[in-house]
Amino acid sequence: MKSKEESRSKRHSRLKKKMFGTTQKPRLVVHRSLKNISGQIIDDASGKVLFSLSTNDKSVKKLFASAGNVKSSVAFGELFAKAAKEKGFSKIVFDRAGYLYHGRVKSFADSLRKGGMEF
Repeated sequence: MKSKEESRSKRHSRLKKKMFGTTQKPRLVVHRSLKNISGQIIDDASGKVLFSLSTNDKSVKKLFASAGNVKSSVAFGELFAKAAKEKGFSKIVFDRAGYLYHGRVKSFADSLRKGGMEF
């Protein structure tokens, strides 16, 4: 019997075969837990994380009472988009990491689009 995390990890590896982040269009991976959400912008050609932000970071943590809901993922998405645009990232490949495109993941993606990210 597989756990939910093992199943999600297997789905993610299946999805990663089809998508690839380049220097021009890096891959944004979203990870959610029960209490937090995080995003990483990755260049798969060099295998490096170019930018990351999480609701666990000190500057972001004080903005949310609880980061495990849809309302906070919308606010975090707008904050992430603003910070990524400042670093020079506007076009990305969105990787949902095996999670369903629903709830917090969907609201995060929608707020990224609202913040000016293209994918």
